[in-house]
Amino acid sequence: MSAIPACPQCTLENTYADGALFICADCGHEWAAGDGGGEALVVRDSNGNVLAAGDTVTVIKDLKVKGSSIPLKQGTVIRNIRLVEDDAEHIEGNSEKIKGLVLKTCFLKKA
Repeated sequence: MSAIPACPQCTLENTYADGALFICADCGHEWAAGDGGGEALVVRDSNGNVLAAGDTVTVIKDLKVKGSSIPLKQGTVIRNIRLVEDDAEHIEGNSEKIKGLVLKTCFLKKA
């Protein structure tokens, strides 16, 4: 396994090659084989669809929001999302009632 590098995100060595990508089995981070750590960030929703800045997503389960008494209900639409730099697991966005949200992508699906 010396030819397969450690994950640049979590630094664990439980990685494997999948075609032209390396994938970390622990954190799920993916990077291109020739990048050497300067990979393009791939952000995916709960269904595996690639998310980009400006996309619209939907919340797939009720979520409690820290600092607010209003929960995000299932089906809430978050429009015009922003990607968090160097973090494939979080996005930023606003709902109609709550502004300045940071949400985990595992609770979202692309609309």
